[in-house]
Amino acid sequence: MEVVLALMTGVLYAAGIFLILRRSFVKLIIGLILLGNGANLLIFLLGRITKGKPPIIPGELKTLADAYADPVPQALILTAIVISFGLQSFAIILMKQAYRILQTDDLDEIRVSEKEEI
Repeated sequence: MEVVLALMTGVLYAAGIFLILRRSFVKLIIGLILLGNGANLLIFLLGRITKGKPPIIPGELKTLADAYADPVPQALILTAIVISFGLQSFAIILMKQAYRILQTDDLDEIRVSEKEEI
């Protein structure tokens, strides 16, 4: 299971980087979303996957002797999801405004129109 998730992380990173290198603003945003999801999956994998093992120490023990679920990566992923949602919504609104004003989503044409205005 961990091998499949590790391969999926690699696929998400590769697809995200590929889309970021495209000229379209829409593909750039989708690439950022895929890259963020790949990073979240990587953090989840680094926390180790344990089924049915809570991160709670029983009352009679001082430390956990068995495998346990680490809650820190899960909390980091939840925070990253909220931050990435805010970034994505801002980027989508920015893209809509740029398209409304310039009538294009090509990043090269946007860059040329910025130079002409100066």
